Amino acid sequence: MQNQTAAVREAVEEVYAAADDAGAVPIHLVGDTSAAAKGDTLTAADRAWFELNGLRDGAARKIVSLPSSGGAMGGIALGIGNGRAGDPCGSSALLLGQLAQGAPAGTYRLAAVDGKEASLAAVAWGLGGYRYRRYKTTGNAPPRARLALPKSVDRQRIKTTVEAVWLGRDLINTPASDLGPAELESAARDLAAMHGATVTSIVGDDLLKQNFPMIHAVGRASVRAPRLIDLKWSKPGGNALAPRVTLVGKGICFDTGGLDIKPSSNMLLMKKDMGGAATVLALGHMIMSLGLDVRLRILIPAAENSISGDAFRPSDILRSRAGLTVEVGNTDAEGRLVLADALALADEEKPDTLLCFATLTGAARVALGPDLPALFTDDDALATAIASAGLANGDPVWRLPLWPGYMRNLDSEVADMGNVSDGPFSGAITAALFLKRFVANARRFAHIDLYGWRTSQRPLGPKGGEPQTARAVFDVLAAELADTEPAI
Repeated sequence: MQNQTAAVREAVEEVYAAADDAGAVPIHLVGDTSAAAKGDTLTAADRAWFELNGLRDGAARKIVSLPSSGGAMGGIALGIGNGRAGDPCGSSALLLGQLAQGAPAGTYRLAAVDGKEASLAAVAWGLGGYRYRRYKTTGNAPPRARLALPKSVDRQRIKTTVEAVWLGRDLINTPASDLGPAELESAARDLAAMHGATVTSIVGDDLLKQNFPMIHAVGRASVRAPRLIDLKWSKPGGNALAPRVTLVGKGICFDTGGLDIKPSSNMLLMKKDMGGAATVLALGHMIMSLGLDVRLRILIPAAENSISGDAFRPSDILRSRAGLTVEVGNTDAEGRLVLADALALADEEKPDTLLCFATLTGAARVALGPDLPALFTDDDALATAIASAGLANGDPVWRLPLWPGYMRNLDSEVADMGNVSDGPFSGAITAALFLKRFVANARRFAHIDLYGWRTSQRPLGPKGGEPQTARAVFDVLAAELADTEPAI
């Protein structure tokens, strides 16, 4: 994974033209065809052409090419519907990502789109243009269509946002054969080097010496040593008392389920079980690259949940960093164990904001499906802000309750708590409550249970890894520091 961040930055440059180019092919985002000419150069003949080709009432995702008088492409029209028909939510301008996936090679520009809509469309173009070709050995990648960014948008923020998402996608898409705990650490170090951050790690049996027993227990069965990756950064010249923002991301590089082994159908996508780690690195890239004035810390407990004679067992009792003892009811509920030790460390510093990201439970997917990560927090203002930013950016979450009555699901007769409930209900909530037991000092805490994967090609990206909620959470943090409404 060496130079991963730099490689992503170089690749993102290929989807954007250097500057607004009046000679580029115009893209018209068309809603109601009766009003298509408003603020645009479209003619009555253009609108008639749309109607003839089925682009009625801005039929969402319908694409129509406009010929020029000389027979070349004079423009492209993309139907965006009437209303907020983004993907999966938000402004219809987000549908522009569909064109980045399939438009002929060339340079394009947005026609009559400005302000926030232009920014959203430009981000969508970058997200839609992503390709993962690391393992393709035949055929060169086809040339990319490029978008000339409007002069009105924040070019650095748009490119940084796209870079961050591509970085997260690359990490999740990489199979465990090439991305174990050491390689995940290398990716964190690469990111740190780009931004002047520092990284330390605690590896293997040193986890026991430094009191991270649950991270060690989960990872000890693998030939690839578990570790706790710790990245720290502050804005150069920033406020020495800037808010402490700590991000904790689950870094299980592959999850067999341990001795409670998963069926093969459930194991197939377990390379994505480090999706939480990919998300915090993506979010960290945005924070550092765009210079948010925070004291940033990223903690990634990285391990493989493997099977060997040294694997931890059902009914084992583990002592956590926080001192609480945990009875293992199921070795496939390992993510919450490694996160608990990392959260306990994070909480010792009393951060202003402590956020946890993890591909944690199938129960969250049963409740909300793959598009909607579950958000858990007791902070109503934070929940509202993240949810609103997610809906606006096409990066949604849905809040579920930290229902205290379900804390009884974690009762154990022989330890302070169990790691799973003994029943089939409220699995995502129970997992979130488990994590909350290890957070006492943070001013505000939120846990996001995400899927980390797009199940089919959509305008905002192809099938594959996705660092869900990174864009939404960055918008919230940036807006809070600027005391403004989210910018994108």
